[in-house]
Amino acid sequence: MTQTRDERTRPGTAAPAAVPVDEPDRPDRIRRPSDAIRFAASVAGLAAVMLLVSFAQQTTHGLQNDVFEVTAHAPHLLLTLATLVSSFGVLAVPVAFAVERLFRKDGTRVAIALLAAVIAFVITVLLDDLRVATAPGGVLDSLIWGGTDTAPVHTDIAPVIAFVSAVGMAGRTRWQAATWTMIGMVALTGLAAAYASVSALAATYFLGRAIGHGTLYAVGTPNPRPPGPAVMAALERLGLRPVRARQLPGEADEVRRYGVEIARAPGAVPTDGTGTALPDGGWQLEVGVLDRDLQTAGLLYRVWRLVRLREASPRRPVRSLRRSLEQESLMAYAVDAAGVRTPRLVGTCEVGTEAALMAYEHVPGTRLDDLPDEQLTDGLLTAVWEQLKRLQSGRLAHRRLEGKAILVSDGGRPYLTGLSSGEIAVGDLALRLDLAQLLTTLALRVGPERAVRTAADVLGEQALASAVPLLQRVALSRDTRAMLRHHRDLLTRIREQIVGLKPESEAPPPVRLERFRPRTIFSIVALSIAAYIVIPQLSSVDPVQLVAGAEWWWVGLALAAAALTYLAAAFMLMGFVPERLPLGRTVLVQVAASFVKLVAPAAVSGVALNTRYLQRSGVRPGPAVASVGASQLMGMVMHILLLIVFGFVTGSTGNATRDLAPSRTVVIVLLALAVLAGVALTIPRVRRIVTGRLKSMFSGVVPRLVDVLQSPRKILTGLGGTLLLTVGFVVCLDASIRAFGGSLPWTAVVVVFLTANAVGSAAPTPGGLGAVETALTVALTISGLTAETATSAVLLFRLLTLWLPVLPGWGAFAYLQRKEAI
Repeated sequence: MTQTRDERTRPGTAAPAAVPVDEPDRPDRIRRPSDAIRFAASVAGLAAVMLLVSFAQQTTHGLQNDVFEVTAHAPHLLLTLATLVSSFGVLAVPVAFAVERLFRKDGTRVAIALLAAVIAFVITVLLDDLRVATAPGGVLDSLIWGGTDTAPVHTDIAPVIAFVSAVGMAGRTRWQAATWTMIGMVALTGLAAAYASVSALAATYFLGRAIGHGTLYAVGTPNPRPPGPAVMAALERLGLRPVRARQLPGEADEVRRYGVEIARAPGAVPTDGTGTALPDGGWQLEVGVLDRDLQTAGLLYRVWRLVRLREASPRRPVRSLRRSLEQESLMAYAVDAAGVRTPRLVGTCEVGTEAALMAYEHVPGTRLDDLPDEQLTDGLLTAVWEQLKRLQSGRLAHRRLEGKAILVSDGGRPYLTGLSSGEIAVGDLALRLDLAQLLTTLALRVGPERAVRTAADVLGEQALASAVPLLQRVALSRDTRAMLRHHRDLLTRIREQIVGLKPESEAPPPVRLERFRPRTIFSIVALSIAAYIVIPQLSSVDPVQLVAGAEWWWVGLALAAAALTYLAAAFMLMGFVPERLPLGRTVLVQVAASFVKLVAPAAVSGVALNTRYLQRSGVRPGPAVASVGASQLMGMVMHILLLIVFGFVTGSTGNATRDLAPSRTVVIVLLALAVLAGVALTIPRVRRIVTGRLKSMFSGVVPRLVDVLQSPRKILTGLGGTLLLTVGFVVCLDASIRAFGGSLPWTAVVVVFLTANAVGSAAPTPGGLGAVETALTVALTISGLTAETATSAVLLFRLLTLWLPVLPGWGAFAYLQRKEAI
């Protein structure tokens, strides 16, 4: 019989020697993703409380009155006893836990928790010293509720909450219950005595949690992951006898894996806990360690996939350590029962309170990603498809059929591994997603032709046809999507191969996997930002006075000139694209850009939208970027030339605009800029950044310009559109000035517009917001207009060119999206 652990360690026998484990040095401290997530959640909760008490003061005050009335009927003796117990216990329980941790040699964690408590104490004292007299009716006044003699946050419990959050009581339910019971009693007695409010207690809770988890993440928590010897000791509790072990290579955020050699007592039957023999020689076991702190790794990405997609991701974005252990164990047994070839699960066991292990039978072999091309025979591919067929016959979904999840043994047989994301009893959609994923995985290695042909031999043409609507990037794993960036037409080629099996049948339309698309969020955010910016500006203007003081003949002319700019922008783009573009749709794209630029700098948003439009129109990505870059380059050159020419012309007129742009000043500024640019370019780092950005912006521009130069009509269209764009804006600005009784020489208006436009393009604000208004107002005032006239003219000009087109731009943007033109 196999010797048990108790028999090997009974009195009078020597204790087993420590199992040698070859593993890299463990870091003393780690930063856990869960601490960062909890810190962010606590800060969000604190912000929510502050907003709530700012906008719903009557509700919070009413809740406070209700609580006070309820506690007023409680027996006085009971409240007194609760006050005494909580006042003592709120400090005694954490201190007792700290002492217990010190005895268990966990002093570093206690020291970090004490640091968090000190930080919380200092912050709460500073907040307590803030008096409402400095900000009557503000947030602090709402928080303290009871008046200026009470505190907005509570110094007695905020440090305790920070300490508890940082010290780590996970898995110690009794300590958690005792600590939070004491904190709750302190809060209750504070409410009963009317020196605390519900909002202040909520703010104190979130503040303490934020400080505790923030300190823990900033300093780093003592590494709770059990070392290799502790894992081997847990294996012994399963009745296994590890002799030596080595940690296998892997990514930092993946499950730790150990190759383990086990020993057998002389004459004993090889045991795995079920009486099944284990192989001899080399590593008999491959042990995966589930660390508790890694259970939240990638949480935000998984939540995003869960919210955005219907069935393309597992239903649980985060699992507890126990849940993960049970889920993978259940999947391993279900896969084995379905007849799928997979390493056999030998046993599972917890390793302390911070980890658990899963011991699998070790199968010597190579991952599909690392397998040489010459070994990827049709026979191997057929065997892989046979394993998928068995998996799907058992209604099991793997969810991550990537190359690293397929192990090819030394004997050439495929095994499915990596079952942590798998699910049982799934629907047809999950099974088809697995099929689409495996098709893409194999096509990346052997090409679509072989992948589809071998799959059809095993699964049949009908099964493959069901996967066609799901061959979408969004349905695939993150690593697969990254690889598809270098094979952009691969999914299309897979679809063509499958449809080619039955040429007479039509390809089914794609399945809508997304609940919403990222561009939907983009539209909502853009409208929100626009409303947030527009409403305050409009509220500061007297519309009656503005309407009464304007001459509507000039307003109409300004509106027509503003509308002309969209036609000019369309001509400007069409002139630098050798391919034919429809005029109406191109104008709509420029109108849509007026909506997009509210959430991005104008130059950036226009480039991105026009590039997307060209690609949707059939222009390949490289030429599309080059065409937009060519139009931007020519626009920039034309802008500089016009600014120089009109600057000299304006400076020579000898009128009131002399101070705005005299020729001598223009020359001095240009020379100064040239000197600064030359000095900056002598710095290697600056030179690399500038070269890289210019190369990315104008890569392929020269060949594209050569193509355009072969067509005089295209040259005329592009340059004419560039000039017409400037003329439209200048006429709009001049008409806006005249609408309020002002007048400037047209050369001065040109210089004012070109200067303000350059400032707006350089400003990192949406649509040059703020920078353009300031530049226009200052330039017009210097040119001789009164401040009132300049401000009114600028407001009208920006209303016609920036704010008024927002609603039509949104409509054009939505229409072009529906037509898949952008």
